[in-house]
Amino acid sequence: MTEDKKVEKNRKKLAGIVVSDKMQKTLVVEVNRLLQHPRYKKRMKISKRYKAHYEGTGYSIGDKVEIEETRPMAKTKKWVVLPKTN
Repeated sequence: MTEDKKVEKNRKKLAGIVVSDKMQKTLVVEVNRLLQHPRYKKRMKISKRYKAHYEGTGYSIGDKVEIEETRPMAKTKKWVVLPKTN
């Protein structure tokens, strides 16, 4: 007997701050992380911006959001905003 099993991979999740909501169905989320220099041991703050798919209207600039990796939806949009948890 063969059953169709859906195997869901562990997708990457990141937390960041919304820096732009000007595009339709898209938020730009900036994710900050600390990285230590291999030789000098100084900690550096590295930031990167991700475009994430979002069809609602609940988030605005400055809100903290969590994004999850998904299939490519556009050339640079490969993340989706997770719903609020409260």
